[in-house]
Amino acid sequence: MPTLFLHFFLFLFTNLIPAVHSNCIEAEKQSLLRFKKSLEFNSSKSTKLITWNSSTDRCSWLGVTCSTNGCVVGLDLSREFVSSSIDNSSSLFQLQHIQSLNLAYNNFYGSSIPSAIGKLANLRLKVLDVSDNDISEDGGLKFEKPQTPIEVACLKRVKVIDLSDNDISEDGEEPNLGTLIQNPTEITELNLDGLDLSAEESDWYQTISSSLRELRVFIWTLVLILVCLRALILCFVQK
Repeated sequence: MPTLFLHFFLFLFTNLIPAVHSNCIEAEKQSLLRFKKSLEFNSSKSTKLITWNSSTDRCSWLGVTCSTNGCVVGLDLSREFVSSSIDNSSSLFQLQHIQSLNLAYNNFYGSSIPSAIGKLANLRLKVLDVSDNDISEDGGLKFEKPQTPIEVACLKRVKVIDLSDNDISEDGEEPNLGTLIQNPTEITELNLDGLDLSAEESDWYQTISSSLRELRVFIWTLVLILVCLRALILCFVQK
């Protein structure tokens, strides 16, 4: 009987597991292709998205990083000249293994970062970079209510967040940085360089997680000593 059970287990391991893995690979590929189709981007300037096609392995696509077992763990769409928004129904949020998401240096002017991004953080997302998405003085990247800039409060497991050089607002209102800083309980690096924090409540810093080890801010917004930090980068501003 033990021998029969062992043979049955080996049969499942050698036949069922590869089939499930194969289905996962195809599902990820289709999710990425649908995500690409939903984006508006300049194909003449794109260097990554233009390599995404159904005839090649998604792990060979530029901007896509896969783990040793073939799961998509990283997306880098920085400088891809994307000019459309990403909504909560995006197939991006069907990717179950994403650890790093880089959307920096695109054109999300007047767009919102969807609250569904919290789904990724509840799974494995560790690094989120949405820096440099502000292209004018009267617009920029926004975060959907009820989420404050990443009151995408589900970002509790994220370790690195880069919001630098954005005109961050919450549907036209100032964001709640206290919530932003407090929620990611495992955060180690937070980049707020280029954000105007002068209108923030004076006690926003009191919610900083004890895990935070690096903070980047404008020097004229800093009026306190952050004793928990190992690195404090102060950016001087000329007016």
